[in-house]
Amino acid sequence: AIAITEQPVSVSVPVGYSFTLRCRAKGRTSLQYQWFCQHQSDCHQIPGATNEDLPITAEQTQLYTCRVNDLYRNAVFSDWVKVEVHQCVARGLPPRLWRGEPIIVLNPTEQRVEVGKPLQLQCAAMGVPAPTYQWYRNGNLLEQYKRKKLWITHAKVSDSGTYLCCASNSHGEHWTNAVDVHVGELVEVIKVSHSWDGFAKPELLKSKIALLVGNNCYQHHPNLLAPVRDVFELSRLLEQLGFQVVSLLD
Repeated sequence: AIAITEQPVSVSVPVGYSFTLRCRAKGRTSLQYQWFCQHQSDCHQIPGATNEDLPITAEQTQLYTCRVNDLYRNAVFSDWVKVEVHQCVARGLPPRLWRGEPIIVLNPTEQRVEVGKPLQLQCAAMGVPAPTYQWYRNGNLLEQYKRKKLWITHAKVSDSGTYLCCASNSHGEHWTNAVDVHVGELVEVIKVSHSWDGFAKPELLKSKIALLVGNNCYQHHPNLLAPVRDVFELSRLLEQLGFQVVSLLD
């Protein structure tokens, strides 16, 4: 029998970051290692990756596993782990002496949602190992929301409140910004203004809403570098100008 004694762990890192995936096993004979990676639906053997350690320079988000076999052709696979690669992060991140503690790279944004409509909040953090997530509303733990995206299919008035998320790993924790979510009935306000000819003219008052879409991955084109960074930077600038920002990536 072959027993894996150390599983590789998922990581969340910036593009260009260098690190090592580790796999350790024991058996009755000498053991051989072979690493595999999967991007989208394409899974293939990594040429020359036959050691316990797999050095990686992060280029794109992929899944990895290691096959261990002995001289009797017994074989076991390690857990699949995800190497999440953030193509663009804010300048100066991560810091030079980064130990892998969580760093928030995407904060949730304030939301105004009509009753019965979907509510989505999103955040993201880098970390080695990859951070886990926990959402809170008004300081109370939301037990069922443990992913980067908080999704409520049909929002209720009771879902209103102040939300924030904690990203944590073995090196510590980091909290996102707190954002307000307002859930209520949609009310259209009509303002009557008078034109120079004296006739009343109704105008619909609209809040300032910005929709930002950053497409980084394309099926028949190399991945781009700028869209995610652009969405991140523009979101901050537009929020400072009073816009309600909806950001979508890929």
